Amino acid sequence: MKILGIIPARYASTRFPGKPLVDVGGKTLIQRVYEQSVKSELIADLVVATDDIRIKDHVESFGGKAILTSETHPSGTDRCAEAYLQLKIDNDYDYILNIQGDEPFIRTELIDEVIDLLDFKTEIATAVKKIKDLETLDDPNVVKAVLTMRKQALYFSRQAIPFVRGVEKADWLEHGEFFKHIGIYAFRNDVLEQIVKLPTNVLENTEKLEQLRWLGYGYKIMVKETDYDSVGIDTPEDLKGLGFEQQ
Repeated sequence: MKILGIIPARYASTRFPGKPLVDVGGKTLIQRVYEQSVKSELIADLVVATDDIRIKDHVESFGGKAILTSETHPSGTDRCAEAYLQLKIDNDYDYILNIQGDEPFIRTELIDEVIDLLDFKTEIATAVKKIKDLETLDDPNVVKAVLTMRKQALYFSRQAIPFVRGVEKADWLEHGEFFKHIGIYAFRNDVLEQIVKLPTNVLENTEKLEQLRWLGYGYKIMVKETDYDSVGIDTPEDLKGLGFEQQ
């Protein structure tokens, strides 16, 4: 099995312009993501897919691989698809791994756990972590996942789901299982090419979660329950919250 790891990195972020090049403890954000990801021995090739020559040049300056993609992609998934289509001309990849470009401390173990789900039958794979506090459960910025007994995704939501009937919310964690979605995806090559051509649907437009488009059109998402968390940086305040100041 040959796996292509892609780190989408957009310069023109609305909430944090130039985010991939921000300093995080002596290294840029994108360099930290790349160095954590390249440790995985299960990834055949790793590349940064970016919309900006400054990011491409920087990645290549520390020995990484980068490719330029369109400035108009609405999501990292679309950017990964373009990069894959460019690279598959010379390579035969079975799966494409979308590694979030704003998670500088992503664990290599998490990457490998998601890859372990891939068996050529798996269409899409991702990861979740059990929620153990009410603050996380109530946070609409934390996406929750509901799973089948076979660890297949039933639904994703910004709401606290499932609803625990007849129990005060303060006691929900004692009466149900709740999972935080970790935003890493592996796509079978044919599936990635298909899903980026699908029109949006009501579920995606309502919750603003692209994975609901895939579920809505009948694609199966297998899920790995992990003990590893991953923290993303969306704003300068997030960076400060991790103990780093924007340079």
